[in-house]
Amino acid sequence: MIKLHDLYFKPFISEKEIDTAVQRLVDEVANDINDEIPVFVGVLNGSFMFVSDFVKKYPNPCEVTFIKLASYEGVKSTEDIERLIGLTQDLSGRTVVILEDIIDTGNTLEEIHRIFKNENVKELKIATLFHKPEAYKKDFKLHYIGINVPKKFIVGYGLDYDGLGRDLPEVYQLKTTQHMTNFVLFGPPGAGKGTQADFLKETYNLVHISTGDVFRYNIKNETALGMLAKSFMDKGELVPDQVTIDMLNSEVEKNAGANGFIFDGFPRTTAQAKALDELMESKDSQIDAMIALEVDDEVLVERLLGRGKTSGRPDDADEQIIRNRINEYYKKTAILKDYYMAQDKYCGVDGVGSISEITERLNKVIDAL
Repeated sequence: MIKLHDLYFKPFISEKEIDTAVQRLVDEVANDINDEIPVFVGVLNGSFMFVSDFVKKYPNPCEVTFIKLASYEGVKSTEDIERLIGLTQDLSGRTVVILEDIIDTGNTLEEIHRIFKNENVKELKIATLFHKPEAYKKDFKLHYIGINVPKKFIVGYGLDYDGLGRDLPEVYQLKTTQHMTNFVLFGPPGAGKGTQADFLKETYNLVHISTGDVFRYNIKNETALGMLAKSFMDKGELVPDQVTIDMLNSEVEKNAGANGFIFDGFPRTTAQAKALDELMESKDSQIDAMIALEVDDEVLVERLLGRGKTSGRPDDADEQIIRNRINEYYKKTAILKDYYMAQDKYCGVDGVGSISEITERLNKVIDAL
């Protein structure tokens, strides 16, 4: 994800995909024109990268020139097109191919046709690298189309947002949900994860989604998902991942305007981590990090035995049960640690010290996301 001015954009079309599309357009144009020497006309500023790569790949002699038109202000296409720089050479009897970076409403294309109306060219063809079919309002024929894209604002490969982004070799799409901070919070029994989650959600105005709480809510209120989950639990079976994901999706939907989410208790497997990534991607967002509180086993055992004296929980009073719980935690999280490390998203935080000291360490990690 990148930030240009005040907006965030996510990766959309890779450099390789662009190169493949440009090569296909070159092949199509070359096959149509055969032995003629065409004049390729680039529309500045956006088409400079496209024209450069196109001409470098074109296998036959050709001429190149440019016209410049203003058609964008911010992220919206303006209705009025101002002709800034026109043609300076005679194109009578020549085959002209307009090389456009993107065609959306077609307003720029209309001005191009007006410019060439009195140029007496042999043939005028339109080639565009990107095309927004949902936005196109004109009847002019588009002879060559590289990639159809949805009706969303994009930057990169010559396209800009208020001057920035033209230099990017790939294309990014505007995020419909702007910057959100989403992370998975891990910690072994006794690490103080619940305490820290309460501080973090208040500090960063995040929504804390505890899988255990979500399950209990759905089962208690006998929601469709709760009853479905209970049917598996009553048979001693594991609740399918999809049911859990559907519950989490419902929680995310309830808080669609949130600054972000703390996921607690999920995922527990690689399959679940991938499902969570897909869920956040469907919300035009992502998991920014796995943050794990790291505490020495002996410290954890001491903490939990101390807690057991007042909590009344039998699993906090038996040292062997405590050690088994800690070992089980490491078994489950080891695979997830590898998963998030592969994405450069694993953040281990020292969980030993006072509550405020640990909170400060967590804040530094989150502030850097």
